[in-house]
Amino acid sequence: MFEHLLGLTRDDLRVFFTNHAPALLGALLVLLVGRWLAARLANFMQRAMRRASVDPTLSGFLRNLLYGVLIAVLIVIALQTAGVPSAPLLAALGAGGLAIGLALQGSLSNLAWGVLLIVFRPFKVGDFIHAGGVDGSVEGINLMHTQLVLADNREAIVPNAKIGADVIINFSRRGIRRFELRVGIGYDDDIGKAIAVVQRLFAADARILEDPAPTVWTDSLADSSVLLLLRAHTVVDDFWPAQTDLLRKVKETFQAEGIHFPYPHREVRVVMASPAAEK
Repeated sequence: MFEHLLGLTRDDLRVFFTNHAPALLGALLVLLVGRWLAARLANFMQRAMRRASVDPTLSGFLRNLLYGVLIAVLIVIALQTAGVPSAPLLAALGAGGLAIGLALQGSLSNLAWGVLLIVFRPFKVGDFIHAGGVDGSVEGINLMHTQLVLADNREAIVPNAKIGADVIINFSRRGIRRFELRVGIGYDDDIGKAIAVVQRLFAADARILEDPAPTVWTDSLADSSVLLLLRAHTVVDDFWPAQTDLLRKVKETFQAEGIHFPYPHREVRVVMASPAAEK
C-alpha cells in the first residue's frame, strides 16, 4: 500500500534502506549519545558554578543555554551523519537566529544586562539604591528586571537595560552613610558657642560614628541668619532616625542655651500723602 502511495516498489525501498541504513543508524546513535553527553556536561558546569558561589538564577540560565547550544550542534552533526547537506541547514538556522534576535532586541538587552548585574553585583538584595531613575530597596534581581520597593512601600519593576544604561548609586554598599543638616542662628549669637553645643550633641549620640568624625562648619551668611552645616556618619540602619533626633535636640538645646532661630524680617514703609498734595 505505502509502496504505491510513494510510487516506489519493494525493491526500491530495499535498496534505499540498504544504502542509507548505516547512515541513519549512525545519526540516531549520535543523537542518543550526544544528548546524554550534553546533559552531563551542562549539569557538570552548573555544579561547578554552584561550588564557585555563582548566583543560582545565573547558573541555571547558563546551564540551559549551554544545553540548548549543544543540542543545536548535535542536530546539525546528526543530519550530516545521515547524509543531509549542512550548508542549507546552517543558512536557515542563521537566518532564523537573526530574525529572532531582531524581534527580541529589547528583551535580549535586558537579558544581557541581567547577566552582567548578577555577575558583577553592583548591588544585592536589601541594598538601598538609585538606579534607572528610581530610589528604592532591592527586593529581587532577575534576568529581565530588578524589583525595587520604594519608600512608600510601592513596588517598581525596572528593566535591567534601563539600570545598566544609567548611573547606579548604592547607598548601602559601604555600610555607613553621611547626612547633612543646615541650621540657622542669629547674627547676634555666638557662633563658637553654637558649634560647641552641636559637638556635645554629636558626642552624646552613640549612633553617630566617631570615625569619620562629625563636623560643624559655618556654611553661609544668609539674609537673616548665619547657616551652620552639620555633617555626621551613621550605619545605614540609623541614617534616618539619627538625623531626625539630632535636629530635634539641636532645636531644644539651642533654645535652652539662648541661641536664637531668626525669622525672616521684612521692613514695610507706608508713605502718607499730605493734605496739600491731595488738593
